[in-house]
Amino acid sequence: MLQRAATAQPLPWWSLRQLFFTVSHQLSVQRNFSSISKSRVLNHLDEECEDFLPWLERKAGIEVSSKLYVGKSSYGRSLFASEDIQTGDCILRVPYGVQIASDKLLAKVSALLDDEVEHDTKLAIVLLVEQKLGQQESAWAPYVNWLPQLGEMDSAIFWSKSELDMIYKSSVYQETIEQKTQIDKDFLRIKPALEHLPHSLRSITFKDFVHSYALVKSRAWGSTKGASLIPFADFLNHDGISEAVLLNDEDKQVSEVIADRNYAPHEEVMIRYGKFSNATLLLDFGFTLPYNIHDQVRIQIDVPHHDVLREMKVDILQRHYLPTIEDDNGFKSSWDSFVIKIWFSCREVKSAGGKGKGLPQSLRAFARILSCTTHQDLSDLVMEAAQNDGRLARRPLRNSSREIKAHEVLSFHITQLIEEYNASIKLLGPANCPSTCKRVALRKKMAFDLLSGELRVLKSASAWLKNYCTTLLQQTAHGSVQE
Repeated sequence: MLQRAATAQPLPWWSLRQLFFTVSHQLSVQRNFSSISKSRVLNHLDEECEDFLPWLERKAGIEVSSKLYVGKSSYGRSLFASEDIQTGDCILRVPYGVQIASDKLLAKVSALLDDEVEHDTKLAIVLLVEQKLGQQESAWAPYVNWLPQLGEMDSAIFWSKSELDMIYKSSVYQETIEQKTQIDKDFLRIKPALEHLPHSLRSITFKDFVHSYALVKSRAWGSTKGASLIPFADFLNHDGISEAVLLNDEDKQVSEVIADRNYAPHEEVMIRYGKFSNATLLLDFGFTLPYNIHDQVRIQIDVPHHDVLREMKVDILQRHYLPTIEDDNGFKSSWDSFVIKIWFSCREVKSAGGKGKGLPQSLRAFARILSCTTHQDLSDLVMEAAQNDGRLARRPLRNSSREIKAHEVLSFHITQLIEEYNASIKLLGPANCPSTCKRVALRKKMAFDLLSGELRVLKSASAWLKNYCTTLLQQTAHGSVQE
């Protein structure tokens, strides 16, 4: 597994945004501070990058790492253990002074940007300037030169229309459209400010901005400055089950990684970027995992327009829906949109908040309202909520037949989604078709990983619903329905 870097522990989810195929840096036998023996032959060593780490350590004035070197893996450049690493070892330490943050933006340009311009966009401008300065003038040239080129990136915003059509059933499809629209708006918003750059730097195009923006989205880590590009750290690849993450020490003004397990020499060292689903990995980083334990599916349900009670149902939902919840992937729930996850250790679904078994409480409340057929049913529902803790249909309805009906309605909707996902996966066809180019084959595989993961979640939800209804029927038959 690979890609994307983890975030500083105390920071919010977006702090974890970072890397995709990784920048290159390495180890050098001549580095000023590192202590690798010249006689040691390093497996996987990327000789093209052997000057990177010595340059970074000279710039930092301290040793960044004596335990890692840059090598090549099946996913691109990565970090490998240069010696035995023990659990708890600090394996890298990058000072804030050699990190690129939005506060490095030229003052006269920054002054022209309005408050709506986010840190990520400002950081993209900083990176654009360094790219335009080039090898001779940029103080960050050794870093910038090894960032992925435009044609090497596979984030969803770079997919063609036909490629995006492969993931139409997933919420990522619409999220990609929205992100591309936002990038358009951001560029128009910053364009006047770019005109105040030195004349030699004014040739920045929209294509340049998209490339820089995607690099920031896939590689930047959260910090007190908003977001930072951290050379060397962004070579680390992603392992969804790793407990190692990037940590920020504000007192020491450094970012560091502590090993979560032992590593033998030449073994690839991994960290966790976050508990991200394939939807987030594809949109922000341009990769997926074949079997992602953090997969989830976002489903949207609306009250049919032909429902005579629609106005009353929508009003109740908007007055009683649960407070907005932002999950690990940055998705915010609303009254008509829900996120379902799988609790893999138990093979059961769990709520987006990560607590308890079953489907999200808000989704089950929605189903109870959706299944009401009279004004009295709706009034009873609201009254039951008021008599408990005020939350809408948090507990099973007292009328077990109505409770079963509500969950059967939900089960029917999810069964339809399962059929649609199966059809979408079938349309993908084999990814290894001889006539398929490498890039298309890769994106087809990513589409398969995404859809298959979300399908697993839907099937788990379907199984939970069937079990819940069966249990209720059995309890009703024995007169033992409990709240």
